[in-house]
Amino acid sequence: MKILYDHQIFSQQVYGGISRYFFELMRQFSKNPEVSFQLSVKFSNNHYLEHSGFSNHKNFFKNFTLFGIPYFTRRRNEVMHFLNEKQSRRFLAKQDFDIFHPTYFRTYFLDLLGEKPFVLTIYDMIHELIINKFTTKDPTSLNKKILAQKAAKIIAISENTKKDIVKILGIADEKIKVVHLANSVNPNSLCEFNLPSDKYLLFVGDRAGYKNFQLFISAIVPLLNEDKSLNVICVGSRPFSRRELKFLDDLNLKNQLFYFSVTDEQMAFLYKKAIAFVFPSKYEGFGIPVLEAFACSCPAILSRASCLPEVGADAAEYFDPDNEDDIRQTISKVITDKNKQQDLKRKGIIRLQQFSWEKTAKQTLDIYRSIL
Repeated sequence: MKILYDHQIFSQQVYGGISRYFFELMRQFSKNPEVSFQLSVKFSNNHYLEHSGFSNHKNFFKNFTLFGIPYFTRRRNEVMHFLNEKQSRRFLAKQDFDIFHPTYFRTYFLDLLGEKPFVLTIYDMIHELIINKFTTKDPTSLNKKILAQKAAKIIAISENTKKDIVKILGIADEKIKVVHLANSVNPNSLCEFNLPSDKYLLFVGDRAGYKNFQLFISAIVPLLNEDKSLNVICVGSRPFSRRELKFLDDLNLKNQLFYFSVTDEQMAFLYKKAIAFVFPSKYEGFGIPVLEAFACSCPAILSRASCLPEVGADAAEYFDPDNEDDIRQTISKVITDKNKQQDLKRKGIIRLQQFSWEKTAKQTLDIYRSIL
Protein backbone atom coordinates (compact mmCIF):
# COMPACT_ATOMS: atom_id res chain seq x y z
CA MET A 1 0.00 0.00 0.00
CA LYS A 2 1.34 3.43 -0.96
CA ILE A 3 -0.08 6.62 0.52
CA LEU A 4 0.48 10.13 -0.81
CA TYR A 5 0.29 13.04 1.63
CA ASP A 6 0.31 16.58 0.35
CA HIS A 7 1.99 19.81 1.42
CA GLN A 8 -0.85 21.97 2.70
CA ILE A 9 -0.48 21.99 6.48
CA PHE A 10 3.31 21.84 6.29
CA SER A 11 3.28 25.02 4.21
CA GLN A 12 1.16 26.75 6.86
CA GLN A 13 2.26 25.59 10.29
CA VAL A 14 5.59 25.81 12.08
CA TYR A 15 3.93 24.29 15.15
CA GLY A 16 0.36 23.06 15.47
CA GLY A 17 -1.93 20.15 16.20
CA ILE A 18 -2.71 19.25 12.59
CA SER A 19 0.89 19.13 11.40
CA ARG A 20 1.76 17.23 14.58
CA TYR A 21 -0.96 14.68 13.73
CA PHE A 22 0.30 14.03 10.19
CA PHE A 23 3.91 13.98 11.31
CA GLU A 24 3.15 11.36 13.98
CA LEU A 25 1.08 9.33 11.51
CA MET A 26 3.94 9.20 9.02
CA ARG A 27 6.46 8.52 11.77
CA GLN A 28 4.49 5.42 12.77
CA PHE A 29 4.12 4.28 9.15
CA SER A 30 7.86 4.70 8.60
CA LYS A 31 8.30 1.79 11.04
CA ASN A 32 5.78 -0.41 9.21
CA PRO A 33 7.17 -2.46 6.27
CA GLU A 34 3.63 -3.03 4.97
CA VAL A 35 3.13 0.66 4.23
CA SER A 36 5.04 3.11 2.09
CA PHE A 37 4.24 6.77 1.72
CA GLN A 38 5.37 9.93 0.03
CA LEU A 39 5.16 13.46 1.36
CA SER A 40 5.01 16.01 -1.45
CA VAL A 41 6.74 18.86 0.37
CA LYS A 42 9.64 20.68 -1.25
CA PHE A 43 10.00 23.54 1.27
CA SER A 44 8.81 23.78 4.85
CA ASN A 45 9.69 25.51 8.12
CA ASN A 46 7.67 23.02 10.14
CA HIS A 47 9.35 22.13 13.44
CA TYR A 48 8.28 18.47 13.45
CA LEU A 49 9.42 17.72 9.90
CA GLU A 50 12.79 19.22 10.72
CA HIS A 51 13.37 16.32 13.08
CA SER A 52 12.01 13.58 10.82
CA GLY A 53 13.94 11.03 8.82
CA PHE A 54 11.36 10.71 6.06
CA SER A 55 11.13 14.20 4.58
CA ASN A 56 13.55 15.56 1.98
CA HIS A 57 12.33 19.15 2.22
CA LYS A 58 14.43 22.26 2.65
CA ASN A 59 13.82 25.23 4.94
CA PHE A 60 12.44 28.34 3.24
CA PHE A 61 13.97 31.59 4.59
CA LYS A 62 13.19 30.24 8.04
CA ASN A 63 15.29 32.64 10.10
CA PHE A 64 15.05 35.62 7.79
CA THR A 65 13.05 38.67 8.91
CA LEU A 66 12.51 41.98 7.15
CA PHE A 67 12.47 44.63 9.88
CA GLY A 68 9.90 42.51 11.75
CA ILE A 69 7.24 43.20 9.10
CA PRO A 70 4.44 40.56 9.16
CA TYR A 71 3.81 41.20 5.45
CA PHE A 72 7.05 39.45 4.57
CA THR A 73 6.04 36.37 6.57
CA ARG A 74 2.73 36.21 4.72
CA ARG A 75 4.41 36.59 1.35
CA ARG A 76 7.03 33.98 2.24
CA ASN A 77 4.30 31.48 3.15
CA GLU A 78 2.35 32.25 -0.02
CA VAL A 79 5.43 31.62 -2.18
CA MET A 80 6.28 28.46 -0.25
CA HIS A 81 2.70 27.20 -0.67
CA PHE A 82 2.82 27.92 -4.42
CA LEU A 83 6.06 25.99 -4.89
CA ASN A 84 4.85 23.09 -2.76
CA GLU A 85 1.58 22.87 -4.63
CA LYS A 86 3.49 22.52 -7.89
CA GLN A 87 5.36 19.64 -6.24
CA SER A 88 2.11 18.03 -5.07
CA ARG A 89 0.62 18.34 -8.55
CA ARG A 90 3.64 16.54 -10.01
CA PHE A 91 3.29 13.70 -7.50
CA LEU A 92 -0.44 13.42 -8.24
CA ALA A 93 0.16 13.38 -12.00
CA LYS A 94 2.52 10.40 -11.65
CA GLN A 95 -0.37 8.36 -10.16
CA ASP A 96 2.22 6.36 -8.20
CA PHE A 97 0.06 5.86 -5.09
CA ASP A 98 -2.97 3.88 -3.95
CA ILE A 99 -4.61 6.43 -1.65
CA PHE A 100 -4.30 10.19 -1.37
CA HIS A 101 -4.65 11.88 2.03
CA PRO A 102 -4.68 15.71 1.83
CA THR A 103 -3.55 17.52 4.96
CA TYR A 104 -6.05 20.39 4.71
CA PHE A 105 -9.04 21.54 2.67
CA ARG A 106 -7.89 23.03 -0.63
CA THR A 107 -9.57 21.35 -3.60
CA TYR A 108 -6.72 21.76 -6.14
CA PHE A 109 -6.21 17.99 -6.42
CA LEU A 110 -9.71 16.87 -7.46
CA ASP A 111 -9.07 17.04 -11.21
CA LEU A 112 -5.72 15.25 -10.80
CA LEU A 113 -6.83 12.17 -8.88
CA GLY A 114 -8.24 10.17 -11.76
CA GLU A 115 -9.73 7.00 -10.26
CA LYS A 116 -7.64 7.15 -7.11
CA PRO A 117 -9.59 7.45 -3.82
CA PHE A 118 -8.83 9.96 -1.11
CA VAL A 119 -9.38 10.03 2.65
CA LEU A 120 -10.24 13.30 4.35
CA THR A 121 -9.54 14.12 8.00
CA ILE A 122 -11.88 16.69 9.53
CA TYR A 123 -10.50 18.12 12.75
CA ASP A 124 -13.41 20.27 13.86
CA MET A 125 -16.34 22.33 12.59
CA ILE A 126 -15.21 25.65 14.03
CA HIS A 127 -15.52 27.47 10.69
CA GLU A 128 -19.17 26.42 10.51
CA LEU A 129 -20.10 26.91 14.18
CA ILE A 130 -18.23 30.13 14.97
CA ILE A 131 -18.79 32.06 11.76
CA ASN A 132 -17.78 35.52 13.03
CA LYS A 133 -14.22 34.28 13.70
CA PHE A 134 -13.48 34.05 9.96
CA THR A 135 -13.75 36.43 7.01
CA THR A 136 -16.30 35.89 4.25
CA LYS A 137 -13.35 35.34 1.89
CA ASP A 138 -12.23 32.24 3.81
CA PRO A 139 -13.08 29.26 1.54
CA THR A 140 -12.53 26.58 4.19
CA SER A 141 -16.20 25.81 4.88
CA LEU A 142 -17.13 25.49 1.21
CA ASN A 143 -14.03 23.42 0.41
CA LYS A 144 -14.62 21.16 3.39
CA LYS A 145 -18.18 20.48 2.25
CA ILE A 146 -17.08 19.67 -1.32
CA LEU A 147 -14.29 17.36 -0.16
CA ALA A 148 -16.45 15.62 2.44
CA GLN A 149 -18.96 14.70 -0.25
CA LYS A 150 -16.28 13.34 -2.62
CA ALA A 151 -14.02 11.54 -0.12
CA ALA A 152 -14.04 7.74 0.02
CA LYS A 153 -13.89 7.90 3.82
CA ILE A 154 -13.81 10.67 6.42
CA ILE A 155 -11.77 10.53 9.61
CA ALA A 156 -13.13 12.54 12.53
CA ILE A 157 -10.78 13.05 15.46
CA SER A 158 -13.53 12.79 18.09
CA GLU A 159 -17.09 11.53 18.42
CA ASN A 160 -18.14 15.13 18.99
CA THR A 161 -16.60 16.19 15.67
CA LYS A 162 -18.31 13.26 13.92
CA LYS A 163 -21.67 14.34 15.36
CA ASP A 164 -21.10 17.88 14.08
CA ILE A 165 -20.11 16.62 10.60
CA VAL A 166 -23.29 14.55 10.31
CA LYS A 167 -25.46 17.40 11.55
CA ILE A 168 -23.91 20.28 9.62
CA LEU A 169 -22.70 18.64 6.39
CA GLY A 170 -25.34 15.93 6.14
CA ILE A 171 -22.75 13.19 5.63
CA ALA A 172 -23.88 9.60 6.23
CA ASP A 173 -22.81 8.25 9.61
CA GLU A 174 -21.25 5.10 8.14
CA LYS A 175 -18.88 7.13 5.93
CA ILE A 176 -17.18 8.65 9.00
CA LYS A 177 -14.76 6.82 11.27
CA VAL A 178 -13.53 8.26 14.57
CA VAL A 179 -9.78 8.06 15.20
CA HIS A 180 -8.53 9.75 18.34
CA LEU A 181 -5.22 11.57 18.50
CA ALA A 182 -2.48 11.11 21.11
CA ASN A 183 0.25 12.81 23.11
CA SER A 184 3.78 13.64 21.91
CA VAL A 185 5.21 15.37 24.97
CA ASN A 186 7.81 13.28 26.79
CA PRO A 187 7.41 13.72 30.56
CA ASN A 188 10.97 12.50 31.10
CA SER A 189 12.49 15.33 29.05
CA LEU A 190 15.33 17.12 30.78
CA CYS A 191 15.60 20.86 30.48
CA GLU A 192 16.32 24.01 32.44
CA PHE A 193 13.68 26.72 32.50
CA ASN A 194 13.74 29.86 34.62
CA LEU A 195 10.25 30.14 36.08
CA PRO A 196 8.88 33.46 37.34
CA SER A 197 7.07 31.53 40.07
CA ASP A 198 6.70 27.96 41.28
CA LYS A 199 2.97 28.48 41.92
CA TYR A 200 1.04 28.86 38.70
CA LEU A 201 -1.84 27.72 36.54
CA LEU A 202 -0.91 26.74 32.98
CA PHE A 203 -2.80 27.92 29.88
CA VAL A 204 -1.80 26.38 26.53
CA GLY A 205 -2.59 27.54 22.99
CA ASP A 206 -4.43 30.36 21.28
CA ARG A 207 -6.24 32.89 23.49
CA ALA A 208 -8.68 34.48 21.03
CA GLY A 209 -12.44 34.22 20.82
CA TYR A 210 -13.89 30.82 21.60
CA LYS A 211 -10.71 29.85 23.47
CA ASN A 212 -12.32 31.84 26.31
CA PHE A 213 -9.12 33.22 27.80
CA GLN A 214 -10.47 36.58 28.96
CA LEU A 215 -13.48 35.10 30.73
CA PHE A 216 -11.18 32.59 32.44
CA ILE A 217 -8.92 35.40 33.70
CA SER A 218 -11.86 37.54 34.77
CA ALA A 219 -13.24 34.59 36.71
CA ILE A 220 -10.07 34.02 38.71
CA VAL A 221 -9.32 37.66 39.55
CA PRO A 222 -10.42 37.11 43.18
CA LEU A 223 -8.08 34.09 43.47
CA LEU A 224 -5.15 36.06 42.05
CA ASN A 225 -5.88 39.06 44.30
CA GLU A 226 -6.20 36.85 47.35
CA ASP A 227 -2.88 35.13 46.68
CA LYS A 228 -0.31 37.37 45.01
CA SER A 229 2.10 34.42 44.73
CA LEU A 230 -0.32 32.68 42.36
CA ASN A 231 0.43 33.24 38.66
CA VAL A 232 -0.83 32.21 35.24
CA ILE A 233 1.69 31.08 32.62
CA CYS A 234 0.56 31.09 28.97
CA VAL A 235 2.41 29.22 26.24
CA GLY A 236 1.95 28.78 22.50
CA SER A 237 0.15 31.04 20.05
CA ARG A 238 1.71 34.51 20.30
CA PRO A 239 2.91 37.07 22.86
CA PHE A 240 0.26 39.20 24.57
CA SER A 241 -1.24 41.80 22.25
CA ARG A 242 -1.65 45.46 23.20
CA ARG A 243 -5.33 44.81 23.85
CA GLU A 244 -4.53 41.89 26.12
CA LEU A 245 -1.90 43.90 27.99
CA LYS A 246 -4.43 46.68 28.56
CA PHE A 247 -6.97 44.11 29.77
CA LEU A 248 -4.45 42.73 32.26
CA ASP A 249 -3.35 46.21 33.29
CA ASP A 250 -6.95 47.25 33.95
CA LEU A 251 -7.27 44.23 36.26
CA ASN A 252 -3.91 45.01 37.89
CA LEU A 253 -2.61 41.56 36.87
CA LYS A 254 0.35 42.36 34.62
CA ASN A 255 2.77 41.08 37.26
CA GLN A 256 0.95 37.77 37.64
CA LEU A 257 0.55 36.68 34.01
CA PHE A 258 3.43 35.56 31.81
CA TYR A 259 3.83 34.38 28.22
CA PHE A 260 6.52 32.01 26.92
CA SER A 261 7.31 30.40 23.58
CA VAL A 262 8.72 26.99 24.45
CA THR A 263 10.13 23.75 23.07
CA ASP A 264 8.49 20.37 23.69
CA GLU A 265 11.03 19.72 26.46
CA GLN A 266 10.22 23.02 28.17
CA MET A 267 6.53 22.32 27.68
CA ALA A 268 6.85 19.07 29.64
CA PHE A 269 8.69 20.94 32.40
CA LEU A 270 5.91 23.54 32.66
CA TYR A 271 3.19 20.88 32.86
CA LYS A 272 5.08 18.98 35.56
CA LYS A 273 5.60 22.07 37.73
CA ALA A 274 2.10 23.58 37.37
CA ILE A 275 -0.52 23.40 40.11
CA ALA A 276 -3.01 22.63 37.33
CA PHE A 277 -3.62 22.94 33.59
CA VAL A 278 -6.76 24.95 32.75
CA PHE A 279 -8.52 24.58 29.37
CA PRO A 280 -11.54 26.96 29.26
CA SER A 281 -12.20 26.59 25.50
CA LYS A 282 -15.82 26.54 24.32
CA TYR A 283 -15.00 24.30 21.36
CA GLU A 284 -12.22 21.87 20.43
CA GLY A 285 -11.90 19.19 17.77
CA PHE A 286 -9.92 17.00 20.16
CA GLY A 287 -7.71 18.82 22.66
CA ILE A 288 -4.21 17.34 22.60
CA PRO A 289 -3.07 19.52 25.57
CA VAL A 290 -5.39 17.47 27.80
CA LEU A 291 -3.32 14.36 27.06
CA GLU A 292 -0.10 16.32 27.46
CA ALA A 293 -1.21 17.31 30.95
CA PHE A 294 -2.10 13.69 31.77
CA ALA A 295 1.30 12.50 30.54
CA CYS A 296 3.10 14.99 32.78
CA SER A 297 1.00 14.28 35.89
CA CYS A 298 -0.56 17.73 35.80
CA PRO A 299 -4.11 18.02 37.23
CA ALA A 300 -6.49 19.02 34.41
CA ILE A 301 -9.38 21.47 34.85
CA LEU A 302 -11.46 21.56 31.68
CA SER A 303 -14.44 23.23 30.09
CA ARG A 304 -17.52 21.03 30.02
CA ALA A 305 -17.91 21.62 26.28
CA SER A 306 -17.59 19.90 22.89
CA CYS A 307 -15.16 16.95 22.97
CA LEU A 308 -13.31 17.73 26.20
CA PRO A 309 -15.36 15.42 28.46
CA GLU A 310 -14.96 12.73 25.78
CA VAL A 311 -11.17 13.01 25.98
CA GLY A 312 -10.79 13.72 29.70
CA ALA A 313 -13.51 11.34 30.99
CA ASP A 314 -13.26 11.02 34.79
CA ALA A 315 -9.62 12.15 34.89
CA ALA A 316 -10.39 15.88 34.92
CA GLU A 317 -12.44 18.41 36.86
CA TYR A 318 -15.02 20.30 34.75
CA PHE A 319 -16.70 23.72 34.74
CA ASP A 320 -19.30 25.59 32.73
CA PRO A 321 -17.23 27.79 30.35
CA ASP A 322 -19.89 30.53 30.39
CA ASN A 323 -20.18 30.76 34.18
CA GLU A 324 -17.50 32.80 35.96
CA ASP A 325 -18.56 31.57 39.40
CA ASP A 326 -18.34 27.94 38.31
CA ILE A 327 -14.92 28.50 36.71
CA ARG A 328 -13.56 30.17 39.83
CA GLN A 329 -15.05 27.68 42.29
CA THR A 330 -13.86 24.65 40.32
CA ILE A 331 -10.31 25.97 40.01
CA SER A 332 -10.26 26.97 43.68
CA LYS A 333 -11.43 23.50 44.70
CA VAL A 334 -8.53 21.85 42.87
CA ILE A 335 -5.69 24.23 43.76
CA THR A 336 -6.54 24.19 47.49
CA ASP A 337 -6.96 20.42 47.81
CA LYS A 338 -3.75 18.36 47.62
CA ASN A 339 -5.71 15.11 47.74
CA LYS A 340 -7.82 16.18 44.75
CA GLN A 341 -4.65 17.06 42.84
CA GLN A 342 -3.13 13.65 43.51
CA ASP A 343 -6.37 11.91 42.52
CA LEU A 344 -6.49 13.78 39.21
CA LYS A 345 -2.83 12.96 38.51
CA ARG A 346 -3.47 9.26 39.13
CA LYS A 347 -6.60 9.18 36.98
CA GLY A 348 -4.87 11.14 34.21
CA ILE A 349 -2.11 8.54 33.88
CA ILE A 350 -4.73 5.78 33.69
CA ARG A 351 -6.83 7.66 31.12
CA LEU A 352 -3.76 8.35 28.96
CA GLN A 353 -3.36 4.61 28.35
CA GLN A 354 -6.39 4.76 26.04
CA PHE A 355 -4.49 6.94 23.57
CA SER A 356 -1.32 6.38 21.55
CA TRP A 357 0.02 7.30 18.13
CA GLU A 358 0.48 3.57 17.46
CA LYS A 359 -3.27 3.14 17.94
CA THR A 360 -4.00 6.19 15.77
CA ALA A 361 -1.84 4.78 12.96
CA LYS A 362 -3.35 1.28 13.20
CA GLN A 363 -6.91 2.57 13.00
CA THR A 364 -5.99 4.87 10.11
CA LEU A 365 -4.37 1.97 8.26
CA ASP A 366 -7.55 -0.08 8.74
CA ILE A 367 -9.50 2.74 7.09
CA TYR A 368 -7.07 2.85 4.15
CA ARG A 369 -7.42 -0.91 3.69
CA SER A 370 -11.20 -0.73 3.81
CA ILE A 371 -11.36 1.34 0.61
CA LEU A 372 -8.91 -0.63 -1.54
